[in-house]
Amino acid sequence: MTLANHFHPHQQRQPRLGLIAAAALLAFGAAQAQTAAGDLPGKGVSVQPIKGTVDEELFQTQLVSRALEKLGYQVQPIKSLENGTQHVAVAQGDATFTATHWMPLHRAFYENNGGDKAFYRAGTYSRNAVQGYLIDKATAEKYQITSITQLKDPKLAALFDTDGDGKADLTGCNPGWGCELAINKHLKGLNLESSIAHKQGNYQALIADTITRHKSGKPILYYVWTPFWVNTVLRPGKEVSWLEVPNIPDAQGEDQTQLSNGKNYGFKLNQQYILANKAWAEKNPAAAKLFAVMQLPIEDINAQNMRMRQGESSSADVSRHVDGWIKAHQQTFDGWLALARAAAHQ
Repeated sequence: MTLANHFHPHQQRQPRLGLIAAAALLAFGAAQAQTAAGDLPGKGVSVQPIKGTVDEELFQTQLVSRALEKLGYQVQPIKSLENGTQHVAVAQGDATFTATHWMPLHRAFYENNGGDKAFYRAGTYSRNAVQGYLIDKATAEKYQITSITQLKDPKLAALFDTDGDGKADLTGCNPGWGCELAINKHLKGLNLESSIAHKQGNYQALIADTITRHKSGKPILYYVWTPFWVNTVLRPGKEVSWLEVPNIPDAQGEDQTQLSNGKNYGFKLNQQYILANKAWAEKNPAAAKLFAVMQLPIEDINAQNMRMRQGESSSADVSRHVDGWIKAHQQTFDGWLALARAAAHQ
């Protein structure tokens, strides 16, 4: 028996149309449900983001977290670990990702914790980070200091002595940071250990003291990287000057640090990556695709970091900055999500 036999002949067309419409609605509803499910490929999956101990790394990390949340992932509060420990945590699966993996600066951390077998790394999140050593411009010009090797001269080294031991005191890196290894390699390789002391501790506290020293008119010597707010307070070419750093003897690979403009500041240009646990990334193709396609201009990180320096430094402030960035780049942000969702169905 067909459905048509239940109806009077002149009524048949209407219920048939109704059935077709109902079937179409059911199909549409099913498609909508499927689309909704597809919109949340991370539903039920927990994510543990980590960053370094520098507060200014919260912005770029939180932007990744926000995108993951839009894909349905359950993103946990961001934890802070020293750079070396971050790599251990991601490799072992105790953390899901870090958005502050530098290359080549963190190569040793990467390779020592399993390399390509342990980590997923694709695409470049932020490009062309510069780092190196600077001194105040007044001292640079007065004594014509352009290279760090000039500090082998005891008289010049003594200008930057803050504790009376005759050595130049270099505001350096926290123990456990990638730059710690690089600075120590420079001091040893260029025979500077007897004339320069690498001052380590909490970088934020050390650089605050360095800025205070500069404001009082005293010479300063410090290490810094970009993007970071310090460069908007002590501006290269204005208040401070870069020091040249010759390649260490027998330099190969990443120890050959001369830049394309002919200058050598001791460090190759670094790229920042989103680094994830490989096993987790393989099970979560949407997140893996997201990590590969997200890109954040270094200028945007610098600008946000300066807002933190000017007082907008709470987690609520940073969250608002992230919202503002997304709103200003909504098409780009939505494009990342669309590529991530598509990857979940491949």
